[in-house]
Amino acid sequence: MTAERYIMREIIKPAAVICFVLVFIYGSFIAARYWASAAQGHIPGSTVMVLVFFRVVVSLEILLPTTLYLSVVLALSRLYRDGEITAMFACGISPLRITASVFFTALIAALLVACLSLFIRPWAWDQFYSMKARAKASFDLTRMKGGVFYEIWHGQRVIFAEKVNNQKNRAENIFIQTRRNDTLQIINARRATQFYDRQTSMPVLILYQGKDYEFSNSRDKEIVVQFDQLELSLEPREVVREEKVKATPTFKLASSQSLQEIAEFQWRLISPVSTLLLALLAVPLAKSSPRQGKYARIPAAILVFAAYYNLIAIIKKWVAQGVISTIPGLWWSQILLFLLVIFLFWQPELSVILRRRFIKSRLGI
Repeated sequence: MTAERYIMREIIKPAAVICFVLVFIYGSFIAARYWASAAQGHIPGSTVMVLVFFRVVVSLEILLPTTLYLSVVLALSRLYRDGEITAMFACGISPLRITASVFFTALIAALLVACLSLFIRPWAWDQFYSMKARAKASFDLTRMKGGVFYEIWHGQRVIFAEKVNNQKNRAENIFIQTRRNDTLQIINARRATQFYDRQTSMPVLILYQGKDYEFSNSRDKEIVVQFDQLELSLEPREVVREEKVKATPTFKLASSQSLQEIAEFQWRLISPVSTLLLALLAVPLAKSSPRQGKYARIPAAILVFAAYYNLIAIIKKWVAQGVISTIPGLWWSQILLFLLVIFLFWQPELSVILRRRFIKSRLGI
């Protein structure tokens, strides 16, 4: 068992580093996008890191199999380069034991990916869409910039201010347009300030020295009200969030007849299987000679990985569109990956058999 633990440790060490780097890069990319939205006033700055957290949790379903796959290639390539694999063979350690070490490491990762894919990922997407909807629907005067139109309530209300003093929480020459059923309300005020209601904690605008225009399709005349001070609640009546299949709980997808939901359900089921098969695929891909460098097999491994995940994405789209049958559906990708693993494992023996038959045929034996 010493050899198995050594191989597992050699796989886990680069896996931890690669996973941390990938999470950091992805998190930084997502954070830059949301900070840009926060700077433009579309979402509160306080929600940015929470949104990034949920996106990183979602990404682990892909990052963990990717990390393990590359780590197996790196670890075994180094062992081949340093001659440690040859020394293991000389000590009676069979290739099967090396593969078993990779298998058990991948099995642990596959169980973790199964939890992420079936339960944690849909929960994270649900929290992400809910928080994003609340952030977009809410309004804060301190997030506004002068000369920019802001839409809230999914376009039912538009707010514009010529000048905004974020530190003093004050705006000048403010314009507000609100649509309610068949009524259009337009408010124009010289200045405005914002405070939060103590009971409801909802934002409220106080508008000074302006006019309130109301137009209705059911009435022939408009209503014009001139005011010195007007309080306007900015909290939407309801928060409308994006309803995406990615946020649907797994138990609901299991009984669904929708092609999109079937494709999503199959994606969640094959994720742990992909983790296991990709790790096993990395074993024959990592084979190299001592003269080759540690990273010699990485380009080929990346190409195989990219081709595989593109294939899954295409098959998932075809299943969702009804181009191919839902049975086996996305399992086609796993069948092809399994056959590729078997072929690469048996390729050396198959090459020897074919070479012997060729020699015998040339010698007439």
